[in-house]
Amino acid sequence: MSFGKKLSRFFYNQAETVEKHWDKELETHYYKTTKDKGLAKLEEIIRGSTNYKINSVSLEHGEISFHVVKGSKAFVIATVIMVRPYQTAIDFTVTSESALPFDFGKSSKLIKQFYEKLDKELTLIDKK
Repeated sequence: MSFGKKLSRFFYNQAETVEKHWDKELETHYYKTTKDKGLAKLEEIIRGSTNYKINSVSLEHGEISFHVVKGSKAFVIATVIMVRPYQTAIDFTVTSESALPFDFGKSSKLIKQFYEKLDKELTLIDKK
């Protein structure tokens, strides 16, 4: 990753994961689980912390939205999609709530923290 791209992550107030991202740490993670179990584990992690407040959970759409209420405020949408049997993708979109138009990379850091927690709880298949 070039220095310019590394530096650019600090000058946005939003970060999201995608299958092929220029920042390898922000690529979609795939887990050996079902959509329902992946969503349940993610919800468990969020509910297990006073730092987050769940806004809504859609089992049908495999989405959970929540606010970061302690520290740097942010709004997060997590999407859980089963791409084939026992291969489930989990993606995040994080928007920092700040008076500034950038968050110094905090949105990217939050995604990385969630992936670290999920990687300990679920079997990581691949980051494609």
